[in-house]
Amino acid sequence: MQTLKIGTRGSPLALAQAHETQARLMAAHGMPAEAFEVVVISTSGDRIQDRPLSEAGGKGLFTKEIEEALLAGGIDIAVHSSKDMPTVLPDGLELSAFLPREDARDAFIGKAAKRIIDLPQGAKVGSSSLRRQALIRRMRPDLDVVMFRGNVQTRLRKLEEGVAEGTILAHAGLKRLGLGDVVTDLMPLDAFPPAPGQGAIGIETRIGDSAVEQMLSAIHDVPTGQALACERAFLAALDGSCRTPIAGHATVAVGKLVFAGLIISPDGTQSHEVKAEGLALDAADIGTDAARMVRVKAGESFFDGWV
Repeated sequence: MQTLKIGTRGSPLALAQAHETQARLMAAHGMPAEAFEVVVISTSGDRIQDRPLSEAGGKGLFTKEIEEALLAGGIDIAVHSSKDMPTVLPDGLELSAFLPREDARDAFIGKAAKRIIDLPQGAKVGSSSLRRQALIRRMRPDLDVVMFRGNVQTRLRKLEEGVAEGTILAHAGLKRLGLGDVVTDLMPLDAFPPAPGQGAIGIETRIGDSAVEQMLSAIHDVPTGQALACERAFLAALDGSCRTPIAGHATVAVGKLVFAGLIISPDGTQSHEVKAEGLALDAADIGTDAARMVRVKAGESFFDGWV
């Protein structure tokens, strides 16, 4: 392999994640920058800005074209925000490495107030995530939640233009962009749980590409991989998509995994939580079992209106 081609979306955050992957590989293997090529691929999710992803085809719109290039051999690895990854990958592809996870919490950026709880009654809060919209409505039913699509910079610009009085973005993305100073409040994990995979960079490869897998093994973070295995199993067992407001977060320490999951109605009025723990080696089973538990707790009728 003369040059390792890294496929990515073209947003500033996606490029930051691709370059972080490159830097870690360079450090791990003593390779020069010239050994890599970052290949920007435009995705349907980036091009469609006029409606929610749930109406346009789901989170796979951020990965489809990149995965096609990976399968065709146009790139050697694909770097993704793990929370954007569907739970079912195309035949022949796998998530083979995760970088150490950043802060998984959501961050509030407020103009009219520093905290959501302090916003004036009826204030507009922008978000394109059904999970965030539902959690905002659970906290403050009086707020006017408006759709906010676009990359981080676009959403911050909309905030400055007065489209909304506040918005919520992933703290990890803001930190990777050097924009941590715009945050006015961090949302607690228990009251405002994150999307499964939030804060983690996932690297997708072709199954059986042993040379690439060997390279990536040097930068793979095992605890992050175990946490993500649990969260993605929880999401998969609930048939999670952009239409389903689902939150899930796992932590791993000294071989033990602790997981908290949540399902919530889009209007924020109904929610069911689940907690589970066990050996990190059983991460996927813990996530699957947690999904079964929360299904029983909620009852199948809970899902009828929004899955």
